[in-house]
Amino acid sequence: MSEDSGLSRRRFLNIATSVTGAVGAVAVAVPFISSWQPSARARALGAPVEVDISKLEDGAMMRVIWRGTPVSILKRSPEMLNRLENEQADLQDRDSKQEQQPAYAQNEYRSIKPELLVLISNCTHLGCVPTNRFEVAPADLGPDWVGGFFCPCHGSKFDLAGRVFSGVPAPLNLLVPPYRYVGDNVLIIGEDTEVAA
Repeated sequence: MSEDSGLSRRRFLNIATSVTGAVGAVAVAVPFISSWQPSARARALGAPVEVDISKLEDGAMMRVIWRGTPVSILKRSPEMLNRLENEQADLQDRDSKQEQQPAYAQNEYRSIKPELLVLISNCTHLGCVPTNRFEVAPADLGPDWVGGFFCPCHGSKFDLAGRVFSGVPAPLNLLVPPYRYVGDNVLIIGEDTEVAA
């Protein structure tokens, strides 16, 4: 066997070993780096949610889950809107001055359209889910109650726009998530546009 053939063979083995090592490193690195990406389930949890509101009647509410959080959609009846407009309750942030809603919902209704309220259904005290108490003056809430949301965990009260009453544990109004309309009967929660439609 000649010395040249020994060098060729050695060179071939070095190249083959290097290529095999590089392929092996890539084969290990790709799944490892891919594991840093969020799972399909995690991506789905953060994605916007499309909601059909065509069957939502006046005075009715529905809940959907967006980012693992319950979101309430209330179609306020003309009577509810009238109660909201004439409400004299002692509210902590009546004019929604705190940054808890997109600019297009910074109004007395805290919504794009007065009749449709979209709120994150977590009490701003400790995160319990308030119950809907839309009746007027129930015995347990007193004669001044004109309807809204009541947190059964610690007694926080919110009006029909999700604004918190004074003197309760919750420090802030219920949050309004970003949302937009797609036509008259479909909402996209988790997305908004520069100019709300």
